[in-house]
Amino acid sequence: MPRDIPVGNGQLLVNFDHHYQIRDIYFPHVGQENHGGGLPCRFGVWSSVTPQDANDRRRQRLYWTDQEWQLDLGYEPGTLVTQAHLRHDALRVELRCSDVVDFHRAALVRRIEIHNKGDAVRTFRLFHNNQFQMYHNKVGDTAYFDPRMEALIHYRKVRYLMAKWFVGSDSRMDGYATGTAGYFGAEGTWRDAEDGKLGQNAITQGAVDSTMMIEVEAGPDTPAVVYMVIGAAKTHEDLLKLDKFLRREGPQGVIDRTRAYWKLWLDASRIDLPDERAGGTNQRIKDLVERSLLVVRTQIDNNGAIIAANDSDIMQYSRDTYSYLWPRDGALVAAGLDDAGFPDVARAFYSLCSKIIEPGGYFLHKYNPEGSPASSWHPWVSQNEPQLPIQEDETALVIWALWRHYATYRDIEFVRPLWISLIQKAADFLVRFRDPHTNLPLPSYDLWEERWGVHAFTVATVYGGLQAAYRFATCFGDNERSATYARAAQEVRDAFCEHMWSADDGRFLRRIVPLDHERTAKLMQQVMQRNGHGPCDPLDEPGGDALNVERDSTIDASLYAIFAMNLLKVDDERVEQTMRAVEQRLWVKTPVGGVARYENDTYHQTTQDIKAVPGNPWFICTLWLADWYIAKAKSVSELRLALPFLDWAAGHALPSGILAEQVHPLTNAPLSVSPLTWSHATVVATAAGYLRKLNAMSVCTTCGQPHACLLPDEPRIQGDQLVEAR
Repeated sequence: MPRDIPVGNGQLLVNFDHHYQIRDIYFPHVGQENHGGGLPCRFGVWSSVTPQDANDRRRQRLYWTDQEWQLDLGYEPGTLVTQAHLRHDALRVELRCSDVVDFHRAALVRRIEIHNKGDAVRTFRLFHNNQFQMYHNKVGDTAYFDPRMEALIHYRKVRYLMAKWFVGSDSRMDGYATGTAGYFGAEGTWRDAEDGKLGQNAITQGAVDSTMMIEVEAGPDTPAVVYMVIGAAKTHEDLLKLDKFLRREGPQGVIDRTRAYWKLWLDASRIDLPDERAGGTNQRIKDLVERSLLVVRTQIDNNGAIIAANDSDIMQYSRDTYSYLWPRDGALVAAGLDDAGFPDVARAFYSLCSKIIEPGGYFLHKYNPEGSPASSWHPWVSQNEPQLPIQEDETALVIWALWRHYATYRDIEFVRPLWISLIQKAADFLVRFRDPHTNLPLPSYDLWEERWGVHAFTVATVYGGLQAAYRFATCFGDNERSATYARAAQEVRDAFCEHMWSADDGRFLRRIVPLDHERTAKLMQQVMQRNGHGPCDPLDEPGGDALNVERDSTIDASLYAIFAMNLLKVDDERVEQTMRAVEQRLWVKTPVGGVARYENDTYHQTTQDIKAVPGNPWFICTLWLADWYIAKAKSVSELRLALPFLDWAAGHALPSGILAEQVHPLTNAPLSVSPLTWSHATVVATAAGYLRKLNAMSVCTTCGQPHACLLPDEPRIQGDQLVEAR
């Protein structure tokens, strides 16, 4: 089930499902821990009867939001303030709700405006069920009513959650219940609420939940307004301080200040796409870029961890989630944020990377939000021989992204300590982790985390990382390392062209797999034994057949990295042939469209019709095709060929603007996790790339500035020609 409208501030992240039920509450880190656990926190309305409705029991019952409500979920433009419109015809009521997580404090505030669609004053009771599970499990929790705060409190150890109502700035609780939930068939206190009343049980321990109620009147022309608050803290004292802040500021004050903050935050964006007549984009692409920037920020912990996704429903597949930092995803997201003008967020990521990199100069598979190693399925042995359980592209991309950051912002004081703690370590590893015979990187796992071998994507990122390291070394005057990194980068490029071009297929291979496992194991052992020492010394040649390989010619969207990392120029005929194959063979031939990851992708596979549907369409893969059109464009009309791919992403988002990892090729329903941070970051990066190319093509000969200097009421593009400002 997708998370339609996430809201957060880097320490508290709250996810809603499409029924407007809170499912995930992450605190004190984004992605860690989930005190919602994916269980639905039900929200509902009970209405009193009027005399003319006395015989209609349908008007006397409680309707939760997953019962016959018509819902429209989204955001206020340019903010992280939700807009939720709910209508219930049988109940004759409309709700207009707004939710924010305060930009600085760990508090969710909801404004609920109740519109009575009846013809007389009526009483409404609002219920909210708190299906919390501290530390992601229902063992040893306590739920109780605290009369000092007029709130329901859930706690265990050093985690506290508070739930309460406000009318204006006044705290009020008209009914409550605590009880057992999720144990021996007990469903929870939400069942107690369905008769419109609550039992006032003041405390429960173990596997618990709670429900709270507030009662208000609303006439046909006089909407009622109430507020709901959920706050998080590590101690009871901090919870009291949070409650005092809320009473002082008022719930509406929290909403107003948070709305203003996100508008101000978004104003820093450097992506100012012109409209279509200026070679730019339509409004829904612009809206998606803004929404993507905001959504990306909700998925980033203030500690610097860029989390892949925080949709806990994925747990049903392997009892694990996407709530981790993958250095690859993080690097690509950070690069997009740098492009968009948010270097502070990116800096936090690079600083965290300098702390978690292994002594040997590589990153492990993935990390928990606070920086500790996370779960993994990559083994430390293969065929009874040791191996590094890594995806080498994750190490290379961090250095590649960091150079782009420095080249943009020239923040030498920030980069200076990273030169030793991060850049040298990673670059020395990239030099060392190569086959001495072929000069290709040693085998590792691919970016899709499925296959072991030497992958085109990995080779391209290693080249990009080494080039970045060469530039850093040159800047810092380390001539020896500069020469080493430059030589290694050239050797990697030459080796790629020699060993990974398939004349038979007329395109580059996705992967080659060394078949001499004993030889590969000996090389791997050397790397592991050196563990960061001897960066300029090549590995010893162990003998054996270095060229005995299995060739994998599967067409894979990740081949875009060949030009994206500048391993080869985009106008290289071999790159053109490779990308044409990607476009022709991986485009999903259904009304949904989009680009699959690779041929016969079985992850969440929905149909066996591989010819029409080589795999489910992914947002990132579709946008990589846009990147190709942008990179090779030589005119504005050619550049515009990239826009349909951006528009495809906008057209296949959820109504709220949220992007999943992939979509169903027949129904467009979101598949896997939603939102996926990488999907939104790729929208940002692709839009930034489009704008850079457009500006480069549209320099005014009068002032030497990009096309933005033109008067807004003048035609800007006629065919391929720019009409200059006078």
